[in-house]
Amino acid sequence: MTSRTAITAVFDTTLERAFKTPMLCDVTRIHAGWGPMPRVTHCTDDADWGQPGGSRKVYAAPTFGFKGGEAALDVVLERRENEYWKIEVRELKYAMLGLDRFQGEWITTPLPDGKIRIDYRYAMLSKVAWLYPLQWLFTKTIWRQYMKHVLENVRALAREEAPYVHG
Repeated sequence: MTSRTAITAVFDTTLERAFKTPMLCDVTRIHAGWGPMPRVTHCTDDADWGQPGGSRKVYAAPTFGFKGGEAALDVVLERRENEYWKIEVRELKYAMLGLDRFQGEWITTPLPDGKIRIDYRYAMLSKVAWLYPLQWLFTKTIWRQYMKHVLENVRALAREEAPYVHG
């Protein structure tokens, strides 16, 4: 079972900043927590992060439903320079309504006025069919709002030209 959501925004920044910032900047400033979603505290095993096949272990702060610590493994599935990222969040260490893994996409498209269109998409995958109505509701409400929060954090980092942590 798969539930999907997407949001779109326009960034007033360079194509490089719009493309690289969400994946290569400090993830703790991007995934800073919101509502029931824990904030990321740090990552380990991330020497090859940002390259296709690269991965990192993600650690998060405690929340009502999560004791804190190692939360998941992020993997870069695809990277097309200045165009497209596809990542997968897998090996979830906390219960998320039976969700198995998440696949995220970040698409950058230059506009004629020099701005950059961002298409930010997520697919939530599960093998637990009977939970699909709750998964769909979570994806369309809580996760979508969380994505908006993340997108605004990325916009702020791109605007301030925050340093890249990864190459």
